[in-house]
Amino acid sequence: MKKQLIKIFCGVGVLVFSATSCTKNYTSTSSVPLATAFSSPQAMAEIAVGLQRTYTLGRGSSLYNRVTINGLLTSELVVINQGNTGEYQLQLGAGNVDGTNTLAAGLWTTSNKIIFDADNLRNGAASLGDKAYASGIIAYADFFKALALGDLAMFWEKVPTSTGKNVSFADRAQGFTMAIAAIDEALAAITANPISATFTYNIPPGIDIVNSLHALKARYLVFTGKYPEALAEAAIPSQTIKSVFNFTTSTLNPIYETATSTNNVTAVSDSATLGLPAALKPNPSDQRLPFYTTPAYASRIKGFAAASTTPWPVYLPGEMTLIRAEAYARQNDLVNGLAELNKVVTKQPANDAYGVGAGLPPVVGLTQAQLLDEIYKQRCIELFMSGFKLEDMRRFVRPNSEKKRNFLPYPFLERDNNSNTPPDPAF
Repeated sequence: MKKQLIKIFCGVGVLVFSATSCTKNYTSTSSVPLATAFSSPQAMAEIAVGLQRTYTLGRGSSLYNRVTINGLLTSELVVINQGNTGEYQLQLGAGNVDGTNTLAAGLWTTSNKIIFDADNLRNGAASLGDKAYASGIIAYADFFKALALGDLAMFWEKVPTSTGKNVSFADRAQGFTMAIAAIDEALAAITANPISATFTYNIPPGIDIVNSLHALKARYLVFTGKYPEALAEAAIPSQTIKSVFNFTTSTLNPIYETATSTNNVTAVSDSATLGLPAALKPNPSDQRLPFYTTPAYASRIKGFAAASTTPWPVYLPGEMTLIRAEAYARQNDLVNGLAELNKVVTKQPANDAYGVGAGLPPVVGLTQAQLLDEIYKQRCIELFMSGFKLEDMRRFVRPNSEKKRNFLPYPFLERDNNSNTPPDPAF
């Protein structure tokens, strides 16, 4: 069939781009016209699977870049080999990170690619006769769109308001709001028409879509300071049902593939402190330390990057508990805030779906400020290498001396092709 010219956000995989712009005309090597791809149920399922591949596959994935950028900017990680230029720039921080940084450009590109494809999937699903199949496509697409919007909002001061040429930008809080709106749309679709087994059969196993949507909503609600809503939402996701990105011997865990297996890119900065300052360092008896780190090899990375096929959680049960602790604490309900915090502090590994447990005595007698400090500390340990610490540092007002940058500069691939690109942040 004649090759189709299609307009798509900066892509990866089979799409070969002709210039470094955020929106360009691409030549598709597929024999399926774009209009057909977004109207055929099977083709849409395949594109939906592509969202997960873009988010999780390899060193160029959103998952690798999110975890590594965050880890290096917050001292969770250090660079082993300075020849890894993009990673080393992030470790140096400040002005050493500019629009040429490959990890930042990668996260920007994959995030916008996911948003573009997700929007097309949602629009195409609206015309399907099988509404239960359509709700699956909508929910799955909106799940990845919410993740992508959340990633952009965690690392940049302002985010694009749409896809296309010369798009406008909005404050990053609007990015979280757009993510929540996508989640609400997905949940409404599922409520109206529960996802069909036919759709779930066509996507990779592992992600519990409904629990994951509620978990992401709780995450972004607390990020935007909507504490009563976050408190209620964080109680919904299951504490026992796992929701994960699965990997195989042909689609490897990207952190393991790049860092753990090579011992030549990044490493845990300090197995005893996890990069926390002296006043907040973990108790040496904390059983999460040997869960996340190991002295067996140079990278010291274990946890959810311990092996090539180790699944990566979409959310951890402890994250939901700590969201509730924070929501209570910020509303000055210290009794309930402390009670939720201690569910994480005292949890035994055997009582956690993933084996993440501190197994420590309960914390007692904290003021509001002390409770918030302890919640921040426990988030840094419980959610180690999850990619959220930089966002937490801003929310808990940690000093700039503890981070290498506050926000990322905008990639040159955006600035050079969009006159609306905002000025880079000073730090």
